[in-house]
Amino acid sequence: MVPGSAMLIWSGAIHLHLWTDGYRSIPTIGWLFLLQAITAFVLAAAVLVTRHPLIAAAGGVFLASTAIGLVWSVEWGLFDFQDSFTAPFATESLGVESAGVVALLLAGAVVRHARRQRGVRVRDASRSGHEIRPQ
Repeated sequence: MVPGSAMLIWSGAIHLHLWTDGYRSIPTIGWLFLLQAITAFVLAAAVLVTRHPLIAAAGGVFLASTAIGLVWSVEWGLFDFQDSFTAPFATESLGVESAGVVALLLAGAVVRHARRQRGVRVRDASRSGHEIRPQ
């Protein structure tokens, strides 16, 4: 969860930096960059605090949508704005977001699996009449 949260923070920091560095003056795109940064920071905190698989998945989907938005903007334009992979932080952002998607989805799957395994052991043992205290 920690590496995925770090990728969310990194992506948010990139977008906040770009917003303060001039993207805020681009109609529609500007406030979306600010919204992306805020959402990334909130999701990063939620992932670290809850360590819940669904929150991790939400962070992964969020980063995937951010990366897709960048690619879409480069290839076809978005809200009358055409971006470029040569723009500052474009390829770094794409790499960070891709790594974050993998980290968060993998972490969520591992936590979900571990929780299910603990639940199965507790249920099976309780059927045998032994007292079990989950760790």
